Amino acid sequence: MGSPNTATEKGIGMRPMEILIASDSAQLSAKLAGNEAAHALAAMLPLKIQMRDHLRQEKTGVLPSALPDGDRKTEFSVGTLGLWGDRDFVIYYRAGHVPPPGIVVLGQVRGDLSLFDNSDGVTISLRQAD
Repeated sequence: MGSPNTATEKGIGMRPMEILIASDSAQLSAKLAGNEAAHALAAMLPLKIQMRDHLRQEKTGVLPSALPDGDRKTEFSVGTLGLWGDRDFVIYYRAGHVPPPGIVVLGQVRGDLSLFDNSDGVTISLRQAD
């Protein structure tokens, strides 16, 4: 038998999980998708990511290592967590679309994303919900 994947080694399993996204001023919860990229992100937790504003629709920051590719979408809704390229983590605070090849959807944030709706950068921390 092959060795277990990193997510399974950390006890995460292969089902969607809840995470917390926190900044200095707020905390939100999100449900990760049930895909390989989201499970690889979960295996990296906890993380701290410096995010910058991009196109006044999203905050984006670089992950410490690449995530696996997956099905890509060009449409997103408010609260979509996405992967652009293989290391760019994105939180969309407005609905819209991106050019091909699109994003891998990593999950969906619940709650008020207004804390991101500005042109400022923000440092966030990601961790598994209790």
